[in-house]
Amino acid sequence: MSTAYVIVTLVGAAMAGFSAVSVFTRAKWVVEPITSYGVPQTWWPWLGAAKAAGAAGLVVGLFVPAIGVAAAIGLVLYFLGALVTVARARSYAHLPFPVLYMAPAVASLALLS
Repeated sequence: MSTAYVIVTLVGAAMAGFSAVSVFTRAKWVVEPITSYGVPQTWWPWLGAAKAAGAAGLVVGLFVPAIGVAAAIGLVLYFLGALVTVARARSYAHLPFPVLYMAPAVASLALLS
């Protein structure tokens, strides 16, 4: 396990965790865009839970690599779904945000192999 893998994985976990907390606390800068994308409010706790589980899985993956791989794949799929949602809402200026959060998950998968 390389130092780069550990750093990238911890950064990815911190970013996903921060994103989850932002959904749980209904931060204005998160709530306004996802409302405009048409995401139902009933989905928000589930979306936050998925990000929190991904963050926890990345950290656990430092000790149990299979869980880290599953968590990283889950986060990549989650943020690909976010990209599709943002694109369908035609909020093209917001497309970089899911990519920014997805990048550490992709990098952790790349560094693991």
